[in-house]
Amino acid sequence: MRINMRENKGYRLLYLYERLNRGECLHKAELAQTFGVTGKTIQRDIEDLRAYLAETRLEDGEAYILYDRKRDGYVLSHAESEWLTQEDVLAVCKILLESRAFCKEELDSLLRKLLHQTAPNDRKQVGKMIGNELFYYVPLHHGRKLLTVIWALSRLCIEQEILRIIYRRQDGMKRIHEVKPIAVMFSEYYFYLIAYMADGRKDFPTIFRIDRIADFTPTGEKFSIPYRDKFSDGEFRKRVQFMYAGKLRCVTFTYSGASIEAILDRLPTAKILSEKNGIYRITTEVYGNGIDMWLKSQGDKITVEK
Repeated sequence: MRINMRENKGYRLLYLYERLNRGECLHKAELAQTFGVTGKTIQRDIEDLRAYLAETRLEDGEAYILYDRKRDGYVLSHAESEWLTQEDVLAVCKILLESRAFCKEELDSLLRKLLHQTAPNDRKQVGKMIGNELFYYVPLHHGRKLLTVIWALSRLCIEQEILRIIYRRQDGMKRIHEVKPIAVMFSEYYFYLIAYMADGRKDFPTIFRIDRIADFTPTGEKFSIPYRDKFSDGEFRKRVQFMYAGKLRCVTFTYSGASIEAILDRLPTAKILSEKNGIYRITTEVYGNGIDMWLKSQGDKITVEK
């Protein structure tokens, strides 16, 4: 059925609203010519949309149709706290590219969706700003799609359901484990599943790289963790280095390098015990032995106390 655009106000309103939501600027004269109506008719359409937005106060945040004098047209303005700016989108795109966490197909999809949160002109500008990095992007060797798996495992953490996983180790051997999933985390290129072994043989969490989980099956068996033992991924993140699991330990060392700030940023739980002549005595709480690798990498700038 052919729509009479001059007479069909509903079609015009939907057309205007769709273009506004895409971040475009509406010009009355251009729209009047497109629909074969007067400028006053288009103005009434815009006022109707304004009334609709004022009445509904959409759940995803307030929105207003404003006249932009510089562009000589009408634009949709969202409350700043509810809408991504071009600066926000650029920053998130840069982080995604630097993380190298996703295969090229998933990365392209994520970036495309992020770019579409900005107006068309801004979209082109942000696209140019990340174009070179995107062209030379090198995905990780495992090449797996992860988004669906990350979501499924995260949901099972919330539902507290024991999983049976088939895990491929570094040497290629596969092992079957039953685990109590408690968190999904990202660190230095990889996503990880944090879980307690279901048989209770370890009293600290085990860390599994998600791209090495060949398969997983919910067993249907629920688990619970006493409140006093509740896992906090935020606290765990502060105390784990290179995602090496293990018992909680305290490490004390002296540091004589140029940037104490870099040490405090690397070790969120670090505390300066004393400082003399530019030499700092520091203590920090960490899980496992991952920190030993980092301490050794600092050479003679760090001396660990026995």
